[in-house]
Amino acid sequence: MKACIVGGGVIGGGWVARFLLNGWDVAVFDPDPEAERKISEVLANARRSLPSLYDRMMPAEGKLSFHSDLAEAVSGAAWVQESVPERLDLKNKVHAGILEHLDAEAILGSSTSGFKPSELQDGMDKPEHIIVTHPFNPVYLLPLVEVVPSAKTPEAIKSKAQSILTSIGMKPLLVRKEIDAHIADRLLEAVWREGLWLINDGIASTEEIDDSIRYGFGLRWAQMGLFETYRIAGGEAGMKHFIGQFGPALAWPWTKLMDVPELTDELVDQIAGQSDAQSGHMSIRELERLRDDNLVGMMRALKKSGSGAGGTINEHEAAMKLATADDLPITVCRKVPQSWTDYNGHMNETHYLEAGSQATDQFMIMIGADEDYIASGNSYFTVETQIRYLDEMKEGDDLTIKTQVLSGEGKKMHLYHFLQNAAGDTVCGVETLLLHVDLNTRKTCQPGEEISAKLAEYASAHASLPTPHGVGKSIGQR
Repeated sequence: MKACIVGGGVIGGGWVARFLLNGWDVAVFDPDPEAERKISEVLANARRSLPSLYDRMMPAEGKLSFHSDLAEAVSGAAWVQESVPERLDLKNKVHAGILEHLDAEAILGSSTSGFKPSELQDGMDKPEHIIVTHPFNPVYLLPLVEVVPSAKTPEAIKSKAQSILTSIGMKPLLVRKEIDAHIADRLLEAVWREGLWLINDGIASTEEIDDSIRYGFGLRWAQMGLFETYRIAGGEAGMKHFIGQFGPALAWPWTKLMDVPELTDELVDQIAGQSDAQSGHMSIRELERLRDDNLVGMMRALKKSGSGAGGTINEHEAAMKLATADDLPITVCRKVPQSWTDYNGHMNETHYLEAGSQATDQFMIMIGADEDYIASGNSYFTVETQIRYLDEMKEGDDLTIKTQVLSGEGKKMHLYHFLQNAAGDTVCGVETLLLHVDLNTRKTCQPGEEISAKLAEYASAHASLPTPHGVGKSIGQR
């Protein structure tokens, strides 16, 4: 599949990374002579962070190309994303040029944060192809994208747009009616206006306002949003009680939403100076990497419960195909995330065990001991594990785990996981012994017939393989 990105700034570069790292070929059109450099820097950050969200290897990167001719860039693209500056006349001009060369089944999405789709479609020859798809920075990490149709947008385009965006790991939010600034930016604008007044009136600095968000309600919003957070604030009586208790405050003079301080040179200088004092010790790229690391950490935490963005990542990951091998089954194929590394950039010993645990979980699924089997009251429990560290792995390295069944008779399942780098060298060996357990009695028992048969099939196939070095040996033995 091919995508074309028109406009390679901050948002356009994020779209390039989102499509490219999900296996799409990407053609870029941007007359800026610095576009290729800027996008390469965004891609470097995306390659470092996006794969860290997943416990499976993402698709092989697509082919990236830069074009000086719009027709050449657009030709053959199933999706064209426009991310030029927020000027309606410019967007209309660019869209007219794109539509001249757009394939009959292709979609033209606009990253506009403010314009309505009907304004973008007005006067166009093929208005039905244009739809607003407004993302959030960084586009390659944050899953939300507002999909805003107009009355002229066919159902097929709305459906196809949501399907494609979902396939690249995004969370499309279909906006029911077109409105200036859509949904999220209207909420952000309200907070932004209040922030400007708090600075203008000498109540808080840029850093203090940011602290009020990042140490407080921002953490709640990351997992629950606004209304679910307030529902909890209502206690056992729920949302109705919350509104009854706090609703009267809406009539109090807390907000200046319908008013904005004049952005005088003095106020602009004050804000810029405070921002420099707050963050000027770091470059933009350093700030981006700090942001990305924090986002990956929070989103991976949300992944465990499936809340918010974590659910989107889980659904996208489930659609990724696990690699296969001719000799031993591959049970893990992924990148080493930065959260698995120490101060020196090397993978921490704890996470070799975590990777081995993921391999065991995947192998259990392969033999049928999956979520349904566990829900039926049976599972395997780990009773002993030995880890042999042979070499180092670093942040961003490709990690593949192959699993050998050493024995699989009766209640026992004896596995050996080979943790290998991109060259196929084994950097760690994880030997683990598991016993089949009845979850109701918490005692060992025989596994089901289908599980036993599948495990025996693997054990038989692996019986002729050499015994891995170190199996059964204790610490200090050669």
